[in-house]
Amino acid sequence: MKLLEKVRMKLLGAALGGGLGLLGCSSQPPVPDWQMTAHDSAQRAVVALLQGNPRLEKLEFDRARAATARTGDPALLARIELLRCAAQVASLDIEPCAAFEALRLDAAAAEKAYADYLLGRVEATQLVWLPAAQQRVATSANPAAALQAVSDPLSRLVAAAVLLQTGRADPAVMALATDTASVQGWSRPLLAWLLVQMRRAEAAGEPSEAARLQRRIAIVESAGTAP
Repeated sequence: MKLLEKVRMKLLGAALGGGLGLLGCSSQPPVPDWQMTAHDSAQRAVVALLQGNPRLEKLEFDRARAATARTGDPALLARIELLRCAAQVASLDIEPCAAFEALRLDAAAAEKAYADYLLGRVEATQLVWLPAAQQRVATSANPAAALQAVSDPLSRLVAAAVLLQTGRADPAVMALATDTASVQGWSRPLLAWLLVQMRRAEAAGEPSEAARLQRRIAIVESAGTAP
């Protein structure tokens, strides 16, 4: 069993998610309680973040941290923090991942590269450490096509956010990121990408398109409340 998808398993590692597949197999040792708690709480926390539920997000991430801290392993705790930062970047909440940086010294090379990638400053020599889907988007001459090929919605939004930071997010990338968040019902990244699209439309002198996007923003912000 994996945390949301294969890409994020590189962040949390087998120590958090991979062992859960052993449940129910009597020939294998039991999965430690901390591992199950960290996996489930981190999963719920990411969803809460994307749905714009900060109270639940904090509660679940605190549980994931507390469970992981029982191992005394800073590298594992760094992966939890990096997962949270990835979800924030997917929502275009882009800033240095302070909690991860405090643990960087003990983090693995893959996690260090991913943290740099989230801020749009990964070096060419670090690309080998990135998940395959992110590598393809980062190096593609056609970012929109490469982004479309990313099957996991959160990974797609992370890649789109990095493209935006590095000046490679064209209207097709913006539309794909918006549609991805919309289909999942993830209001936090959806609002962020709708705003990006609206500002682009305004700058391009497209008032009708900007107005259409503003109507969508109003719907999300109202949470469906009847006028």
